[in-house]
Amino acid sequence: MKRFVLTGTPGSGKTAILRQLEFDGFGVVEEAATDVIALRQAEGIAEPWMHPGFIEAVADLQRLRQLRASCEPNAIQFHDRAAICTAALAVYLGHQVSEGLARELERVKTEVIFQKRVLFIRNLGFITATEARRISFEETPRFEQIHEETYRKFGFELVFVEAGSVLERIGAIKAALY
Repeated sequence: MKRFVLTGTPGSGKTAILRQLEFDGFGVVEEAATDVIALRQAEGIAEPWMHPGFIEAVADLQRLRQLRASCEPNAIQFHDRAAICTAALAVYLGHQVSEGLARELERVKTEVIFQKRVLFIRNLGFITATEARRISFEETPRFEQIHEETYRKFGFELVFVEAGSVLERIGAIKAALY
């Protein structure tokens, strides 16, 4: 099983890329943070990312999704973010890396869960705010920088996928796989 991580700023087009990869027959694993935010907001918490337990909840859901994902031996699978992204998010939000996230980061490292080549999806030059996505376009360079530094710190190689149409980006991703 080859698991590749897609990362980048919110609003960079990762979800559209993931949908196309799924349509092309690849296995995909959804992002966790957006779903944790939606659940907590449905519970009446307006800004769940401000709560200390947020990072732990995201790490837990990411781990569960990765463990439940199909494991065909020769398959290629794409993950919309990974525990390394959650560590970067903790830095960005000013939270500590929780004990659970630290354990997950160690598991990802020792079990070599993901390929060392990470697909870093560059921003599209704009961002559309949603209930879960409150980052402004002006904040995205800092978010990108923290993610780049965090992935490099954990020994990953970044393959930058520049802005373009979904099909152009899919072509760049497929070229980076081999």
